[in-house]
Amino acid sequence: MQKQFNQFKLRTVCAIVAGLFAVNTAWAVDPFTVKDIRVEGLQRVEPGTVFASLPFRVGETYSDDKGSTAIRTLFGLGLFKDVRLEVNGDVLVVIVEERPTVADVEFVGTREFDKDVLKKALRDAGISDGQPFDKALADKAEQELKRQYINKSLYGVEVVTTVTPIERNRVNLTFTVSEGDVAKIKEIQITGNKVFSEPALLKLFDLDTGTWLSWYTKSDRYARAKLNADIETLRAYYLARGYLEFKVDSTQVAISPDKQSISITLNVTEGERFTVSGIKLEGNYLGKEEEFKSLITIKPGQPYNADQVAETTKAITEYFGSFGFAFAKVEAVPEIDRTNNRVAFSLQAEPSHRAYVRRINVAGNNRTRDEVVRREFRQLESSWYDGDKIRLSRDRVDRLGFFNEVALETQEVAGTSDQVDLTLNVVEKPTGNLQLGAGYSSADNVSLMFGIKQENVFGSGNYLGIEVNTSTSNRQLVINTVDPYFTADGISRSIDVYDRTSTPLTGQGGDYKLKTRGASIRFGVPFTETDTVYFGTGYESLTIVPGTLLPVSYQDYANTFGYTTNSIPLTLGWSRDNRDSALVPTTGRYQRLYADWGFGGDIRFLRTNYQIQQYIPLNKQFTLALNGELGWGKGLNGQAYPLFKNYYSGGLGSVRGFQQGSLGPRDSADDAAVGGPKKITLNAEVIAPFPGAGNDRTLRLYGFVDAGNVFKNRYVLNGPNGLRASTGIGISWISPVGPLRIAYAVPLRKQASDKIERLQFQIGTSF
Repeated sequence: MQKQFNQFKLRTVCAIVAGLFAVNTAWAVDPFTVKDIRVEGLQRVEPGTVFASLPFRVGETYSDDKGSTAIRTLFGLGLFKDVRLEVNGDVLVVIVEERPTVADVEFVGTREFDKDVLKKALRDAGISDGQPFDKALADKAEQELKRQYINKSLYGVEVVTTVTPIERNRVNLTFTVSEGDVAKIKEIQITGNKVFSEPALLKLFDLDTGTWLSWYTKSDRYARAKLNADIETLRAYYLARGYLEFKVDSTQVAISPDKQSISITLNVTEGERFTVSGIKLEGNYLGKEEEFKSLITIKPGQPYNADQVAETTKAITEYFGSFGFAFAKVEAVPEIDRTNNRVAFSLQAEPSHRAYVRRINVAGNNRTRDEVVRREFRQLESSWYDGDKIRLSRDRVDRLGFFNEVALETQEVAGTSDQVDLTLNVVEKPTGNLQLGAGYSSADNVSLMFGIKQENVFGSGNYLGIEVNTSTSNRQLVINTVDPYFTADGISRSIDVYDRTSTPLTGQGGDYKLKTRGASIRFGVPFTETDTVYFGTGYESLTIVPGTLLPVSYQDYANTFGYTTNSIPLTLGWSRDNRDSALVPTTGRYQRLYADWGFGGDIRFLRTNYQIQQYIPLNKQFTLALNGELGWGKGLNGQAYPLFKNYYSGGLGSVRGFQQGSLGPRDSADDAAVGGPKKITLNAEVIAPFPGAGNDRTLRLYGFVDAGNVFKNRYVLNGPNGLRASTGIGISWISPVGPLRIAYAVPLRKQASDKIERLQFQIGTSF
């Protein structure tokens, strides 16, 4: 009998079929003590993986039930195509056949997606290099690829999978994709609307039937997520205008038989318009009811406005957060009187319990170091949750200018009632600007130009700028570096080194030269979260090399101070910045005041400048931006104000429509602009969505009015030497190489001698 048992073999073919695990009485094995376990057929899987899955060990009793359990467990690992158990005396033999391993995944015909994006999608579906291959997973991968394309309105996509076996039980997977044409939105309809017209409502949508900029915005490509967002925008539009019971009854999306066009129909019920009859507080307000009441923006007697309700509940929740109550719940409960179309609100608050922040995580910063982000945080780990500090931390990270998007998420810590984790999600943007150029002229021969500016060099948060020009008429080497955290307390350090040799702008071809060499160092000390005080010093040497056609103003300077002058200025400054974003601000104010005091060297002077910018949101899409700048300079110790410390005006950054730096006093010999010691600049802009770009904030249209000038002796508002003014329109684009601004201006106040330049552009800062 024992010999029969020794010759018995237990086999399995399929793990899914239930009958596989039902033990046939003809194959039954009497329980026995296992003296040894062997595993055969392994190639890449570690033996320990198999042994850990077996429900028995050497020295334990084997039974049919344990054998069935072992087979199910091994199949459940997903690593084997076949599993068999054989009994040889008191030795149990586990025989496996491994699934092939994916050696490589390749794509053919993919133009719409980067291959890395598709590989990540397949990795999420369970297929990647080094993973076991399964035909069911390949089918799942095909469906995932199709889903990715359908999300981009490519409904005609076809995917064919080719499996190529190679040595060592591996396979190569090739996904051949026929993308087809993009299915575009042909029609969007809204039915059931009576108060507002369909064209007015459709203007709220990001989706549309196509404009001349659809190639850029892709607004005519259907996506379920975009449609849901538009539906929420539509709902918010009605709710903000008193229609408390507005609802979208149904949504139909139909695709044409050729999968090239899509029709969308929304069926809505507007309901009646409601007026707010009253507001009351209920619940626990920490004994600070009057403070919380001051946060209420809901106005009795006016039409119901969902935005005001949301703003109120958010403000109250955030105010609870400033006392450490991270889990505060505030609900605006409506009491609806449908007979009179009135609604009263009960603001029910439950602060719950105080919480502290266990951990702060940073996600999305592939290049920027964690410390660059973390040092902007004012909320600390293992400290009480403080809503004000958290919002301030988010704003400070956004003002770095390194990210297109900055968002904070709060997650409760499982198993605790008083802890939260914060996750800051960022989307990085290009922070470098590279300029290369070459030129040839009879005067300069071959000249090379090179410039690099990196606001976040090597992800360190430091700024580095290098400019090189080999032109004979304009040779220069300029190096700028800024370390915003020179000390752990946030004191910044800026260093500038420069060597310039140039022939000033003149149309008469003089051969004189200006040589300027210098270096400076400046420190910035943060006194508050928005206020920084700057101080520093430097050294500058200016040499006028005489030659033909030397301008009279330069000769006068040389007669007064000499052909070579040295100066040692002391710099003092202050700035305050509480804008919501450094890249695309919509609210807040920026102020800057600085003074250069030439206290040493050959020239003594005082040069001051004050600038203020104010951003006022007119609504969700339009922003009013105001800018004012005032400059003033004076010579000290009885000296005249030095010519080369003059201010300049005209062009982008000051008064658009006039040639860059051309306004103000001119040299009597060559009519070149020489600037002045006094300056006024006033700008006003209305920033709006670009036509056809929807709500895309990276591409904006703006209209502007500018006024300003530079002056020699005193500020003059009227007359030939008074203010110049212009108006016009422009385009602002957050391009991959930096903010790009193009402006077309028409002068409103000008003189016949002014140099007009209607079309101008720059890559740089606002205004």
